Amino acid sequence: MTQSLLISIFCPDRTGLVSSITAALFNLGVNLGDTSFVVLGAGAEFTAVCDSPVNQEELESQLRTLPELEGADIKVSQFELSKIHGPNAQISHKITLHGADHPGLIAQLSEVFMAFDANIVRLDAERIPGNEGEQYLINFSVCIPESRVDACLASVTNTASSLEMHCDWVSA
Repeated sequence: MTQSLLISIFCPDRTGLVSSITAALFNLGVNLGDTSFVVLGAGAEFTAVCDSPVNQEELESQLRTLPELEGADIKVSQFELSKIHGPNAQISHKITLHGADHPGLIAQLSEVFMAFDANIVRLDAERIPGNEGEQYLINFSVCIPESRVDACLASVTNTASSLEMHCDWVSA
């Protein structure tokens, strides 16, 4: 019998992390669902919802044997929520913003989405050093209600402009 588990791993970034983790999970008979990997500074985070034939203690124990995960913060827990995305998690638009780095950029932009009942499904942001000072790159994947798309995108573009950022978007 399988159980739904949430795997969370944080460790120093190393080449081969995803390969090592996913191979170990495959060898244990784990079936991955929603999975995310991201480099955060000099660290890396792997998170996955999965169906596992082995219990959470055994899975965590097996992951701890991987040399690539030496010293990693590993947590495996029961996943009690639905594994199926709700309607507000269906990405309708991908929005990229880049420009000057200012405190509060993500807070101000996320308030715009909230004002239009748009749900942020994914968010990636990073500082980028450059000749003109530090720049910031933000990628939002959002679900915007169909009736509010035009107004929401116009407001995001205006807000980005006031924050000295350039905004591009595509329908997903």
